[in-house]
Amino acid sequence: MSVQAIAWSPSGAVRIIDQRALPDARIERDLESADAVADAIRTLQLRGAPLIGIAAAMGLVAGTRELRAAPRDAFLARLDRLVALLAATRPTAVNLRWALDRMSRAAQEVAGAGGEGTAIWERLRAVATAIWEEDRAMCRRIGEAGLPLVPDGTTVLTHCNAGALATGGIGTALAPIYLAHDAGRRVQVFVDETRPVLQGSRLTAWELTQAGIACTVIADAVAGSLMRQAAVDVVIVGADRIAANGDFANKIGTYPLAVLAWHHGVPFYCAAPSSTIDAALPDGDGIPIEQRAPEEVKTIAGRAVAPAAAAAFNPAFDVTPARYVTGYVTDCGLVKPPFGADP
Repeated sequence: MSVQAIAWSPSGAVRIIDQRALPDARIERDLESADAVADAIRTLQLRGAPLIGIAAAMGLVAGTRELRAAPRDAFLARLDRLVALLAATRPTAVNLRWALDRMSRAAQEVAGAGGEGTAIWERLRAVATAIWEEDRAMCRRIGEAGLPLVPDGTTVLTHCNAGALATGGIGTALAPIYLAHDAGRRVQVFVDETRPVLQGSRLTAWELTQAGIACTVIADAVAGSLMRQAAVDVVIVGADRIAANGDFANKIGTYPLAVLAWHHGVPFYCAAPSSTIDAALPDGDGIPIEQRAPEEVKTIAGRAVAPAAAAAFNPAFDVTPARYVTGYVTDCGLVKPPFGADP
């Protein structure tokens, strides 16, 4: 992939692609602190459930670099504050909390064995790097598991961005598409624009064109008409949190897409790594849904598209019930519903 959404900079900062600038410009930024990483997550400079987990882990490393010579208690106190800061950035994606909990456990293990600041920091960097590398491997396995869903000549419809810009590797929903393309299969992708922030048209279409994969951007409302015309072979989307019963949260607009696919008999798949599964959550009713600023709905590229006096409702995600899902494409393989806490 020519797209790498996150990396360590030579100085030890967290290097990201500022996704707000795409597709007009590719701008890389080095985030030198946990505060900068938290701001980047809140403001959608980076997004995608796996990626924000990776970024948060790396942010803890960047945010404690100057404490390497500090005593154990001072280091852990600062770490706790930074964990709370990063955990509060976005509530829906479970990967964020999963990565932060893993980093906290690693720090406590070293501290419990008598390690001071330097030893704790070195372990944090190793674990953050492992989280990143493991995600890259999981993306590859998701692509391999989903490859049979994309035979030669397939037309896929996807929503939002679940590719390299949302993960540490080649993506989740886009991973089978990338591997099919690499295998020489002809693939056509319909890309929902994904209002209100246009992650489909701005990000997914940009990724696919970078890879030389044919894609067509559509308004979100066009998907049903395409299915009625039998122009879509399969729908593949990502997920930000999957409950134990298979209900899952994804970018707003996924739920009506699933209902449309079910009505028209189009297979509908959710692609996500195992870190996105919240086994402690029985069903989707308990998934917290982030509410974002009304300005995202009322403006496009800074231009007003609604009267100032009008209110706006802007949930970032919706929940799709498991009954509408044909299968889950995971790093553990292709899983068909129903499933329990460990698909």
